[in-house]
Amino acid sequence: MRGTAVPATTTGTLGSAGPADFFGELYISFWIPTAVLTAALVIKLPSIVKLWRDSLLRAVGGLLLLACCVFVFAVPSVIAWTNRVVGVPNVAAPWVYSLITAFCACCLLLLVAWRNGPADRSPATRRLMRWVVAVYSGVIVVLWVLFALADVPRERLRDLDTYYATTPFMREEILLYLVAHTVACLITYRLIRNWVRAESLDVWLRGGLQALALGCALNLVFDAAKLTAVVARWTGHDLDWLSTDVAPPVVALAAICIAVGFILPHGGQYLQDRWRVRRSHQRLRPLYQLTRTVDGSRVPFALRATPELRLTRRETFIRDALLRLTRHLDGDLRRRAYDAALDLGHEAGRAKALAAAVAIQDAVATRRRSPESGATATLVAGPLVFPGLGTGAGDPAGASGRTAFPELTVSSDPTDLLQDIEAVSLVLREPAEIEAVRALAAASSPAENGVPVRE
Repeated sequence: MRGTAVPATTTGTLGSAGPADFFGELYISFWIPTAVLTAALVIKLPSIVKLWRDSLLRAVGGLLLLACCVFVFAVPSVIAWTNRVVGVPNVAAPWVYSLITAFCACCLLLLVAWRNGPADRSPATRRLMRWVVAVYSGVIVVLWVLFALADVPRERLRDLDTYYATTPFMREEILLYLVAHTVACLITYRLIRNWVRAESLDVWLRGGLQALALGCALNLVFDAAKLTAVVARWTGHDLDWLSTDVAPPVVALAAICIAVGFILPHGGQYLQDRWRVRRSHQRLRPLYQLTRTVDGSRVPFALRATPELRLTRRETFIRDALLRLTRHLDGDLRRRAYDAALDLGHEAGRAKALAAAVAIQDAVATRRRSPESGATATLVAGPLVFPGLGTGAGDPAGASGRTAFPELTVSSDPTDLLQDIEAVSLVLREPAEIEAVRALAAASSPAENGVPVRE
């Protein structure tokens, strides 16, 4: 062996270890980031397959796959297996170094393409991407050339970087991969920090970029620990613990942050949309239970139905039920309930929902009493303006207190009622407010004041 090497602890090979020893060597610095990165790849995989033409998604998939490979092939037991299969001592070293270098190049390429967008095909962008590919491809080639020139016969599974830190050619190879990794992390961190300051980013993308920036910063800590340990060997000192004990868990945390950075924009938005759908579905429950009493029917249960489909079916069921109730809706009651809600201090939007709830409950009760009777509602063909809210007939004295509220009309077209089903369903959770509005509306009805009811 050319050069000198400071003796280190003896390491075993996979051939002399049993299954328990093999899995025991998969300690936290390797299997946790591998699991997280694999989860990120699995989450992204459906989108990658579905939108295969999207170069950004393909790049994300390739980057996550490379990151998984780095941690899998960096496991000491897998290093021993690789050396034994190939038949060359320490051949796993340039292989892992090449994976790390390729991962660095993918990070830079992805960030350039991600930030500029797929529509940016400017010569400067293409030139920058070609430069990154050329430089890091050259680095990988040089890594293998240096390994071929180095004399490294003794297998090292955990401390190769420091054990061969002073060996000619291997010394340059170790320094080359660390410098290439450091430069890529510095550039990536700088680009992400500049990008994350943009005001147009949504919360999920911003969080993902911040996680990526943290991952790059931790990678720089990894590089600093490795370089310090290597330089210490050059000067005759022993700081191997920085390389063997500090660097692995730091790079594991970095990988987890990078995985979270890629998961968060997609996964966070996905979970937010799912939560919004489920919340809307739950908000419609009171109105759904009320409209079920119209004819005793219900939405068919489907075990494999998506949340979006369940929400659509519930909305459709409610609107169909309201359409069947149209002839029983008392427009005059709804107008008076709106007036009553305003008098009770509710703002216009909530007053409209309360009035609709009162009218729907009344229509349901009417249909129960006479499901086959003729039209009982007082809906008219043209729009009716609420009393005191503009040009409609009513008490002028009531207009002065409601000039700030918009005019609300009731017509034979129930479009407005069908559009406000969520607001109506929410007020159904407040039966006391509905009863207060109903009581005040009943007190102001024409029949209560001795005025004949219009037929």
